[in-house]
Amino acid sequence: MANTKKKKSSYISSEESRKITRFNRKITKKLENKRESAAKDPQLYTTKMKDPENVVEFDNVCTYFFTDVGVVKAVDGVNFNIPKCSTVGVVGESGCGKSVTSLSLMQLLQRPMGQTVGGEIRFNNGDGTAYNIVNTPNSIMETIRGNKISMIFQEPMTSLNPIFKVGKQIDEVLFLHNPEMSKEDVKAHTLEMLELVGIANKEGVYEMYPHELSGGMRQRICIAIALACSPTIIIADEPTTALDVTIQAQILDLLRNLKEKLNSSIMLITHDLGVVAGMADYVVVMYAGRIVEKGTAREIFHNPSHPYTIGLMQSKPVVGQKVDELYNIPGNVPNPVSMPNYCYFRDRCEMRCEQCDGAYPPDIRIGDTHVVSCYRFLEQGEVQGTPKSVDVEELLNE
Repeated sequence: MANTKKKKSSYISSEESRKITRFNRKITKKLENKRESAAKDPQLYTTKMKDPENVVEFDNVCTYFFTDVGVVKAVDGVNFNIPKCSTVGVVGESGCGKSVTSLSLMQLLQRPMGQTVGGEIRFNNGDGTAYNIVNTPNSIMETIRGNKISMIFQEPMTSLNPIFKVGKQIDEVLFLHNPEMSKEDVKAHTLEMLELVGIANKEGVYEMYPHELSGGMRQRICIAIALACSPTIIIADEPTTALDVTIQAQILDLLRNLKEKLNSSIMLITHDLGVVAGMADYVVVMYAGRIVEKGTAREIFHNPSHPYTIGLMQSKPVVGQKVDELYNIPGNVPNPVSMPNYCYFRDRCEMRCEQCDGAYPPDIRIGDTHVVSCYRFLEQGEVQGTPKSVDVEELLNE
């Protein structure tokens, strides 16, 4: 009987499915029309940075997916900054919203199903102006994407086009953003980039296809493509996932050195806390689409405060320490289609208190740069506000 009830609770009738489909069609059409109208008025997509020393500012960003089973709030009220010439590590388990946050910045969401429905993503253009990426039209995004904001994608084995030589794939980025360059200048710059990313036989590799290269070499090509136009921010989405440990160390050293040479910022997305400890200046910890803790790398690693961050720290293996089994955080992530109105981590938390039964906890500043979203620190720090979801029903009725 218990199994039968469980099946019934997750079952969607044909009538409910039609209702969801109609709603999705209405809301996505409205959001797409809003985007098109914003493109006609520069005042709707130009803005000012709150701090000119930041390259990117995420301000209560909400990115939702309108699926056949309901609205998935993949990113829900995210707030953090990426300062100039710094590395910000974004960590959390699979499905917490790390990659969706970066795709929102690149405007690479699968539309119309995926939409940034609220908040601002401010990008510092470097000339005293800034763009709100959420409303920026495609014509302008094409001049920013790959030029000022670049991305190293997660899987080097599939990121490159198998039917084109790798040299031509780097050339393409330069031709697109620098049409005044001659073919000879483009090729010369591509060879420089291949040398910069540590490829010795640059002329030979320029004429090779992706299948002729190893995983580490392909990842270097992906980095060369991302850095071809000297971007102000590089998004590295788990750049070492598919590589062995030795190559991982080489790629991370390469990124660290290139950041200093180009004076770029890096948004580093990873599961590996060891990578974050060695690379990041600031750390953002995400859980179920929201930020639960953020601060400098020293603050997060020496004084982890949120129970989820503490759980992540405890679950990593320690060299020289023998244990029967690694610690794992109990329980499961809540259903993304029907998130609770209390702390998303409450049902898995081993430190929960009476206040955890109330509304979602606010962001509490417990240090100069250290912010945590947990009721245990309510009396110890300064309350900064609570992440705000977007009511899609109200959005449709506006």
